[in-house]
Amino acid sequence: MKIYTKTGDKGTTALFGGTRVPKHNLRIDSYGTVDELNSWIGLIRDQPVDDHTKNILIQIQDDLFTAGAILATDPEKLILKNGKERLNIPKINDEKIELLEKEMDAMDQELPPMTHFILPGGNQSVSFCHITRTVCRRAERLATELHAQSPIDTQVLKYLNRLSDYLFVLARKLSQDLQAEEIKWIPKKY
Repeated sequence: MKIYTKTGDKGTTALFGGTRVPKHNLRIDSYGTVDELNSWIGLIRDQPVDDHTKNILIQIQDDLFTAGAILATDPEKLILKNGKERLNIPKINDEKIELLEKEMDAMDQELPPMTHFILPGGNQSVSFCHITRTVCRRAERLATELHAQSPIDTQVLKYLNRLSDYLFVLARKLSQDLQAEEIKWIPKKY
């Protein structure tokens, strides 16, 4: 199988189900941003993080492939003629969302309480985490806009929301583990 198909040379691409849409279609932008997010997660996984975190990040990457597949499926062609669903893959479910919550709770136990917003930065690995968090928020914004136009599985929306929170807490945990300074945002009074 060749990587290039030439079918997108005129600015269109196919959704799962075969429907062709422009490459600037909101659905394409949504799952493309989830793909970008997945790549940034891979970059965090390549940083000096513990094995447990690496394994969680691999699970997250797997979940993001699932989310991307859901977003890339033409909703009108989701159900096959035989009544089965086109996507024969595990779903984003409450268990996956609860895993992120459990991981955040465990990290929070080791962190000082947050009293202010925190300026992103302090260490390259921490900065990568914050960039990834903002890409996740963009993916969430696009997915919610898509959902308003063409409903998608709301578990994907919940997952992206929780994932951005997880990435924030992970950035704080990495700051602590890497002994990076956390700079609080304290508005200047003029």
